[in-house]
Amino acid sequence: MIQAHAVRLFTERGYDATTVTDVAEAAGVSPMTVYRHFPTKEDLVLVDQNGRLVAERIAASSSAQPLVRRISGALIDAATTLTSGGNADDLTANKQFLLARLRLMISTPALRARHLDNNYALQQAIVGALGDDATDPDTAFHAQAAASACLAAMHTALVRWAEDDGRTELPDLIAKAFAAAFGDDMVGAGPDA
Repeated sequence: MIQAHAVRLFTERGYDATTVTDVAEAAGVSPMTVYRHFPTKEDLVLVDQNGRLVAERIAASSSAQPLVRRISGALIDAATTLTSGGNADDLTANKQFLLARLRLMISTPALRARHLDNNYALQQAIVGALGDDATDPDTAFHAQAAASACLAAMHTALVRWAEDDGRTELPDLIAKAFAAAFGDDMVGAGPDA
């Protein structure tokens, strides 16, 4: 609820013009409560459950599949979940909310910089979920490179989706970006693909 109010206010008033106190008042909580759940103002826009969702999908995929297929399938699956509408009581689980967050991230320099930190954390979550032998430097390098390449392709799709006002289905656009980067045969459609 706090995040939904924050994104609404940032969209209406501008990110820099909106304070955490404004968000707290709109949500009917104290600023301390906001900071307890979102340690920084940037977190009000960028924090989500995507890392956990992607890691779960990767862990459920077959380790016999190529890394790119496992990662791309998990990212496409997560995008499907995040844009499907989710629970009607969850104001943050829908396409319009994700679109608003992406637009803020694209248009706000402080959020773009923080997005790089989030991408690194997601890369680490992906590598951890792959479950490969992280003690072998070559294996770890391959997993990190595959995760980074997939995240770069996905970022391109996310920016395009926001610029296109969400007219294209996000999972389809992400799959298209993966196919452009890796070829059609390397794109996963989900954990069981």
